[in-house]
Amino acid sequence: MSLFMPMSEMWDLPLPGKRGERHIPHWFGNLAFAVVGLICKICWRYKVEGREHLRAFKDKSGVLLVSNHTSFLDVVFMYLSCRPSQWVRLMGRDSLFDNAGGLLGQALSRVGAFPVKRDSADRSAIKRATRMLKNQEIVGILPEGTRRGRGTAEMKLHSGAAFIAKMGKAPIIPMTVRNAELVKQKGKFIRFPKISVEFGTPILVGDFDFLPKEERLDACTWYAMRECFALSRRIPADEVDMHELFPSAKDYSDAFAQHPLPVHSADEVASAMSAGKSAS
Repeated sequence: MSLFMPMSEMWDLPLPGKRGERHIPHWFGNLAFAVVGLICKICWRYKVEGREHLRAFKDKSGVLLVSNHTSFLDVVFMYLSCRPSQWVRLMGRDSLFDNAGGLLGQALSRVGAFPVKRDSADRSAIKRATRMLKNQEIVGILPEGTRRGRGTAEMKLHSGAAFIAKMGKAPIIPMTVRNAELVKQKGKFIRFPKISVEFGTPILVGDFDFLPKEERLDACTWYAMRECFALSRRIPADEVDMHELFPSAKDYSDAFAQHPLPVHSADEVASAMSAGKSAS
C-alpha cells in the first residue's frame, strides 16, 4: 500500500478493519501510540480510570465518547486512553487537516481522525460518524467545540453529539482529562503535572424519551456534559452548576431531579446491544 493515501479515502475506511476488508493501515497509528504514549507517560505520568466501561463494548457495539474541552492535549489523551486494544475516531475541525501542506491531515487521518466544519450542520461528518458507530467503532467528540477559557466567547452546547449517538444506535460514554489545561498556560513555561483520564458509565439516548421530543437531544447532550464535569471535578453530577458553565443553554436540573435517569453498567448495556444485533 502506498505511503500516502487520499485523506478522504481514509475518512471512509474502518480502523481497524475486519478480516478481509480494506482498512486504514495500522503502522502509523501504532508508531504514534508508542512514541507519543511514551513521551506522555514520562512527562505527565498519566493514568486511566474507569477504562473497563469502554472495554466492555469491544467487538460488541460502537461507542460515542464525549468530553469537556480545556486543552489541546485533550484529544491526545482521549486517543492514548483507548489504545492499544481499541481505536478512537476523533472528530476535529476541518482547518487542521490543511496545516503543513496537508501533512498534519495525513497524520491525523492515519490515526483515525476525520474533519467537521465548525458552526454548521456538517452532514458529511455526521454520516461518517454514524457509519463508524454502526461499524462498532469508537467516535470521540468534544461538544463544546472550542477550549474552555480560550478567549471571551460564551461556551455553547451542540446537540450534534446526541444526534449522532441516536443515528448510530450507540451509547454515550462521558469522560474527562484532568490537569491538561495546566501544561501550557498563557505567559508561562510548559509544566508537567500528573494527568488523569476517567471514563464514566454509559448513557442511553432512549432514556430521555420522557421529555418533549424537540428537547430530547439537547437534554441528552446537556446531561452527558454534566457527567463530564462531574468526573472532572470529582463531585456528584447534581452539584455541577451548568448555568454557570453554559449560560445560554436551557437548564434541565429540575427535570432530572424529578425524573432521575437509570444508571447502567457497561457490561449490561454491551450485552444487551450485542444480543439485539445477534437477533436482528
